[in-house]
Amino acid sequence: MDIEFNKNEDVNKQLAFQLKAKIKKAHLGGGEKRIADHHAKGKLTARERINKLIDDESDFLEVGTFVAEGMYPEHGGCPSGGVVMGLGRVHGQVCMIVANDATVKAGAWFPITAKKNLRAQEIAIENKVPIIYLVDSAGIYLPLQSEVFADKEHFGRIFRNNAIMSGMGIVQIAAIMGSCVAGGAYLPIMSDEALIVEGTGSVFLAGSYLVKSAIGESVDNETLGGAVTHCEISGVTDNKYPNDDACLEAIRRIISKMGSLPSAGFNRATPLPPLKDPKEIYGILPATRIKPYDMMDIIERLVDNSEFDHYKEGYGKSIVCGTARIDGWAVGIVANQRLTQKSKKGELQMGGVIYSDSADKAARFIMNCNQQKIPLIFLQDVTGFMVGSKSEHGGIIKDGAKMVNAMANSVVPKFTIVVGNSYGAGNYAMCGKAYDPRLIYAWPSAQIAVMSGASASKTLLQIKVATLKAKGEVITPEAEKELLDEITQRYETELSPYYAASRLWVDDIIDPLETRKVISMGIEAANCAPIEKRYNVGVIQV
Repeated sequence: MDIEFNKNEDVNKQLAFQLKAKIKKAHLGGGEKRIADHHAKGKLTARERINKLIDDESDFLEVGTFVAEGMYPEHGGCPSGGVVMGLGRVHGQVCMIVANDATVKAGAWFPITAKKNLRAQEIAIENKVPIIYLVDSAGIYLPLQSEVFADKEHFGRIFRNNAIMSGMGIVQIAAIMGSCVAGGAYLPIMSDEALIVEGTGSVFLAGSYLVKSAIGESVDNETLGGAVTHCEISGVTDNKYPNDDACLEAIRRIISKMGSLPSAGFNRATPLPPLKDPKEIYGILPATRIKPYDMMDIIERLVDNSEFDHYKEGYGKSIVCGTARIDGWAVGIVANQRLTQKSKKGELQMGGVIYSDSADKAARFIMNCNQQKIPLIFLQDVTGFMVGSKSEHGGIIKDGAKMVNAMANSVVPKFTIVVGNSYGAGNYAMCGKAYDPRLIYAWPSAQIAVMSGASASKTLLQIKVATLKAKGEVITPEAEKELLDEITQRYETELSPYYAASRLWVDDIIDPLETRKVISMGIEAANCAPIEKRYNVGVIQV
């Protein structure tokens, strides 16, 4: 191994170590004291409930670990958005699981909590997999109610989705394992099955204090909306259970008796590990985002037996297209090539840039995968489309539009992994969040923004300096440098994958070695949703 490999390996392993440390911190939710208080009430934490529910806790594919990181400092933060969610197998069936974390503000809903819950429902709807709600929430966080209550994508959308999923035949199971109040009470009762834990579970439109102030009635919460009330008097809930463990086991029994879900029929062979060591990715991926590398070296460490069948290998070399298998699943891969190479005309093409011929090639390949019912994987390390008079005269906008059209209209499931750069229109063309990937995950090396930090900082500095000069202010070279440093620091923060993950621009951040697991479970979930739409790209300017 050369010295460059070793330097890359050190940097990327450090990023992976930092990721693990951040995950460990996020998993503490509201902190050890609140976890202890939670246990003292006889309750399991959200993550403990999930681990007991699923077949194997190591198979849980979390979505939104870093949601709300760095957000709401004036409210004491909201780790993971106060809710834990992801895909896990229950009696072999992939399910979406959503568990309120009552150690975080009693499980109250912040604005980002609503966004995260809607993402969980979106994943369940797209893949037609069962969704399980483990409810333990104090309802909307009142200091921020104006940001979470009344708009289209706010709290109420959750219940609208409950109704839509019911009409679609998507199984919904809810367990009331703690508080469930006000509008939130509709979520479990709009589910197919509503379970409740005795002593800790309660559900009502208004708690005892509000009832007293509203109508003058004195009543305790257990009588008002506890397990006995709703299982034996109102009939609101179906069955009661003595503790969390018994309730979770009941959910497992419900899932175990479900009939088989339909299949999309995606091809799967016997899984094989990559022939080339995936751990070498740490040494291959450059420590800085501007250095070139061969994307094929990454692909061969992700795919089964390191086998890859190229599509138009000699054409449009700034994008790699081809078919392979990941954990046995047949996939079509579209990846940005980071090497500077010669095109078919002998012209140099810079790595990470999308050229006209590459966009044309990718569009054709995407169409083929739709024709052959092969799920698509996008590996992003893109700086954007090529600019300049030569590219414009060659129709780069037309070819880029063709690629975006083919990708956006895809009916096969799409999955996106942000390996490195994800800038500008390149993010869009390579199936960024706006283009409905079933899952979108980032490596710790990812950077997501309109443009690179260096380019953006200089542009923002020029605008700022011009504004100040227009006001008659004199800017010294020292002041200009100080301003540049300030702008660069702020922009670099916004480039971070953690900034994107906190806002759910990506579903989560993963160690590169987890990539095969993400894609495999994603396709397994997608395989529960037969393709019902015909692939039609509409009008394309050829």
